[in-house]
Amino acid sequence: MEDSWAIEATEGGAGTAGGAGDRAGTGGPGGAGDPRGGGDPRGGGEAGDAAGPGGAGDAGGGGEAGDAAGPGGTGDPGDAGDPRGGGGPGGTGDAGDGRAPDGQAGAGADARGSGAGAPGTGRSAGPAVAGGRGTGSDLHLDLGALGAAGGLRAGLIRALRDAVRSGRLAPGTRLPSSRTLAADLGIARNTVADAYGELVAEGWLTARQGSGTRVARRVVPPRSAESLRSRPAGPAVRPRYDLTSGAPDVSAFPRSAWLGAARRALTGAPSEAFGYGDPRGRPELRAVLAEYLARARGVRAHPDRIVVCAGFIQSLAVLSRVLRARGTGTMAVESYGLAAHRAVIHRAGLRTVPLPVDGHGARTGLLAGLPDARAVLLTPAHQFPTGVPLHPDRRAAVVDWASRTGGLVLEDDYDGEFRYDRQPVGAVQGLDPEHVVYLGTASKSLAPALRLGWMVLPERLVDEVLAVRSAGEWQSGTLDQLTLAEFMRSGAYDRHVRGMRLRYRRRRDQLVGALAERAPHITVTGIAAGLHAVLELPPGTERSVLRAAAWQGLAVWGLAGFRYADGPEPDPVRPEQVGAPAGPGAPELPGGAAEEGAGTIRDGLVAAYGTPPEHAFAGALDALCRALPSP
Repeated sequence: MEDSWAIEATEGGAGTAGGAGDRAGTGGPGGAGDPRGGGDPRGGGEAGDAAGPGGAGDAGGGGEAGDAAGPGGTGDPGDAGDPRGGGGPGGTGDAGDGRAPDGQAGAGADARGSGAGAPGTGRSAGPAVAGGRGTGSDLHLDLGALGAAGGLRAGLIRALRDAVRSGRLAPGTRLPSSRTLAADLGIARNTVADAYGELVAEGWLTARQGSGTRVARRVVPPRSAESLRSRPAGPAVRPRYDLTSGAPDVSAFPRSAWLGAARRALTGAPSEAFGYGDPRGRPELRAVLAEYLARARGVRAHPDRIVVCAGFIQSLAVLSRVLRARGTGTMAVESYGLAAHRAVIHRAGLRTVPLPVDGHGARTGLLAGLPDARAVLLTPAHQFPTGVPLHPDRRAAVVDWASRTGGLVLEDDYDGEFRYDRQPVGAVQGLDPEHVVYLGTASKSLAPALRLGWMVLPERLVDEVLAVRSAGEWQSGTLDQLTLAEFMRSGAYDRHVRGMRLRYRRRRDQLVGALAERAPHITVTGIAAGLHAVLELPPGTERSVLRAAAWQGLAVWGLAGFRYADGPEPDPVRPEQVGAPAGPGAPELPGGAAEEGAGTIRDGLVAAYGTPPEHAFAGALDALCRALPSP
């Protein structure tokens, strides 16, 4: 015969009624419905198999109790005795471990099986199933420890205690219900419930109604002086105000508009969009980028020549590897720029040489005197950090150099959307798309957290870039690409950029006005565009001003930190090119210098007025003025 049985409810719905036995015999007692979700009290468990007349019925096996909704849930009844003659007494059910809906253990009463077998041969109609929802959380434990000395209960307590003590289970971590963990480990649920109860009593776990069983929050004992001395120094205390460059005002990120675009993008996305995708990026984003860049930046682009990357750094790394594979050994960079960019180029196996910068941008005419340089990295729209645009004659000169020598220009258009007192400067790429790579990013216009950038490539480089991208380079998230495509297509991107342009212009005007009032001896340059300005300082004062700014709780960078560091590589510019007087026709640098050569050092601050949130800008501006030297 088959024993009667019942499937107990997971957290949630009502138990269904147990099937009735056939008329040939009387069924055993039904199992109690699991009361966690308000089980139907009428729901009987499956009827026990009825037996024909004969000997005494065997005692039914003890049924294990199910989790109950509140404290004191009723356990399952014992199986009905085998009724081959007079039915024997039903077996005693195990104690019910009352469980709240969130999985908290409670005390359950013993359930006693009482059904006697009845004569007959009938079978039950089917099992009683109580529906609901389970916790379903997983927990990895060392199964070897469970079989150690002391039995399963002691081994489980030891494994859980070790996981908490080692920090693998962090304070506040929610553990699976006793039923879920027992099923996963293949042991009795009471064993798990007892282990949980022991660890709660010891203070390792907590069990609270509405919160479930969790790892207890505890005070970590202080480290010894020896261990503290051996640890590396941690990060410095975060400054109160931040005027360092590199990020926009991220508090102004258009969350509601972005969320709406994400909903629309997900709703309309084809199923294939959730696969691995094209290494070039989603076609929706590449199509809208081609339209936007042509309209707003003067870029000549086709979607098939656009490759989406995870920001500018990845674009530069991929291109540097491609150039190295093509036999390029040296790349020219502006004499003022980010050391992180030069480090990326060096890691790809290329050397860098500095290209002097003056009041009209990089001196691109000197590229002809650098025969080893077959590529150059420029910021033509707004040189970083000096803030000057590349003069039209020098734009034409660099394009002529690339066309004549077969070189490549890498155009970093990091903040080209933000201009205030002049007409927008179009991209150099529009002059010669076959010798200029346009590099753009959403890090300044939206937020660095998106990790979205793009390259507009010459046709001859597309396959080589894709080969590198497909060989282990990380891809940008498809969902973010779809969202940005919808965000731009709907016009929300243009509206956001225009709004931020007005905000940054007001801040720039406040900066200029405050300096004119409180530090009129300080010259401000590079303010026609971008998110930062350069404050020219008296010679020899930059370090003292940085210390004063730190004393005021202000983070700001000095201009010297962006200067090309003198290293083992020889200076590629001959002394007569940069050390001699510039002559009457040469443009003058802000601050009075005629040109920025290898030996010229300027003192100044790079004040990124676009970085702080709106509520902190006034305080940052006041701290900056307090840190500046007196006349």
